[in-house]
Amino acid sequence: MQRHVFNKLTWRPGLAQFTQRREMHSRNKEAMQLIAKGWSALKEVDRVIDYCELNDRRLIPLLRAAKENFELALETDNSNTHARYWLSKLHLKYHVPGACKAVGAALLVEAANMGDPDAQYELACRLRVENEYVQSDQQAFHYLEKAVDQLHPGALYLLGAVYLTGDCVKKDVASALWCFHRASEKGHAGAAIAYGSLLLQGVEIPESVMNLSSKRGSLARKARNNAESLVRDQAEMARERFHISAKAGCDLGLKWLERLEEEEKHLLTGNESVEHT
Repeated sequence: MQRHVFNKLTWRPGLAQFTQRREMHSRNKEAMQLIAKGWSALKEVDRVIDYCELNDRRLIPLLRAAKENFELALETDNSNTHARYWLSKLHLKYHVPGACKAVGAALLVEAANMGDPDAQYELACRLRVENEYVQSDQQAFHYLEKAVDQLHPGALYLLGAVYLTGDCVKKDVASALWCFHRASEKGHAGAAIAYGSLLLQGVEIPESVMNLSSKRGSLARKARNNAESLVRDQAEMARERFHISAKAGCDLGLKWLERLEEEEKHLLTGNESVEHT
């Protein structure tokens, strides 16, 4: 009787699913720990690589450690897209022993097709720059849109530039502004500069961007009631974006902020002289 009850408890479908999910979680956790170790070694390489040769022997232990950890992570959890992406970067970018461009490209395509946004953006950039095939631009745009769907900041910035210039697509400033706005919200310095400079040029803010703003109601009312207040608002919004860029370490953001301060001082001086006269 007790054995019968024990067998029923052991073979419950719910218990089997729970055990399977627990094993998957354990494998994923172990894989992420290995990826963190590999990433740490790779960051150390990036820190010193500008001060030595690309094939400097002193970098080999770090590169080997990164490669081994990424490979172990992939063996532990074959569905891990981060391990595929970082291992592909090792093969494509670094002079690691045993590197193979073909393997790196295959891993990058796999990671992109499995939905990794970093891999999708990287693949889009490589298809756009390195290939001369007719279908290359279409494939690049496909992966770029996939990364944008996941709000990848680099992909958003690149798509915004594509819409702004009308390269391969119909020129659409409103869509470009939306892309720059979303990318700058995620701290992308280039997108913040692009968005702020377009605002200072007097480009009309599309409704899609205004709806994203927490102050969209007041901004919309001011746009309808007073054109001058809208110009002031756009200048303040531009200042916010330049602050984002400066915070990200972009010197151009600091220069834009200094330029805005100079313009404000010039306007104040001009107003004071008019009042005295």
